[in-house]
Amino acid sequence: MNGIGARLKLARQRARFSQQELADHAGVSAMAISKYERDKDMPSSGVLIKLAAALDVSVEFFLRAAPDLDIQPVYRKHSKMGEKAKEAVTAQIQEWLERYITAESFLPLADRQIFEQPEGFPWKISSLSDAEQAAEGLRTAWRLGESPIENLVELLEDRGIKVGLVDGDEHFDACTFWVSDGDAQPVIALKRDQPGDRARFSLAHELGHLMLDVPDDIDEEKTAHRFAGAFLVPAAVARRELGVVRHNLDPHELSSLKQKYGLSMSAWVHRAQDLDILSASRAKSMWKLFGLYGWRKQEPGVLPSEEPGRMDRLVRRLLAEQVISESRAAELLGLSLSVYLKQRESIYAGAQ
Repeated sequence: MNGIGARLKLARQRARFSQQELADHAGVSAMAISKYERDKDMPSSGVLIKLAAALDVSVEFFLRAAPDLDIQPVYRKHSKMGEKAKEAVTAQIQEWLERYITAESFLPLADRQIFEQPEGFPWKISSLSDAEQAAEGLRTAWRLGESPIENLVELLEDRGIKVGLVDGDEHFDACTFWVSDGDAQPVIALKRDQPGDRARFSLAHELGHLMLDVPDDIDEEKTAHRFAGAFLVPAAVARRELGVVRHNLDPHELSSLKQKYGLSMSAWVHRAQDLDILSASRAKSMWKLFGLYGWRKQEPGVLPSEEPGRMDRLVRRLLAEQVISESRAAELLGLSLSVYLKQRESIYAGAQ
């Protein structure tokens, strides 16, 4: 995606503008926008500045070379997102991935993070309960034991899965797909500023989509949900924490477990029901309690969100090794040079 027209279309979709809306903001005609996007005409430098201002990007955004990526994010089935919202999220992901892969291209091949599918994966699913074995199998393959996963984002990044944050639609939580840049690379895009427990479950859910081979006659979303709960809290751990059979669960108990394992109170109830620790009728009573106190929308004890850090560290490494300039570093991080320099100054100021 290297032409000005394609770059303009990407920025417009990310901003959720129609061609007419962009034309109105930039003071040109919709016909002109259409011609620019189809590379039938070239905007003048003055028009390019107006387009950049309307779309909140730098002029360099339209001019820089970018890797030619064909991305096809898979949004969750039954998603309520409209097509315009999907276009906007996809455009954000595209722009972020272009910067990420461009930054990686400066590294020697031996230093690049390559994803390797563990032996036996993607795990073939023949029933919903197979997701339990798949989650335990992945924990074994990645040598995680049964301890709580302290930082799920870092774990996935360390395994070669690209994780990015986007400003998603209200109906968007996460999506996953594979992108080819020589080698097939898994990508998970996550909505920014979600509560930490919700984000962790979304990440584990999307990991399930990457790791499971689900036939058409089994509900893929339910299978990914079951995998997510089992990956974050294995069955043996759940029974050790809750017991083999329970007649009720205490909210304070669930809140404490949420802090320990990064799994929401609601997901703990689901986990107990999935493992027959809690009966369906008792789980229903818990849902009524959650509804009474408004916990279905916002639980007590919100966990902080986990932030991807690999791309940022990669760009700082390239800068330290003088492979790129400060202006190039700012561009790869999606920041203006002034904001980037303020960040740099704040680090040194804090050390004095």
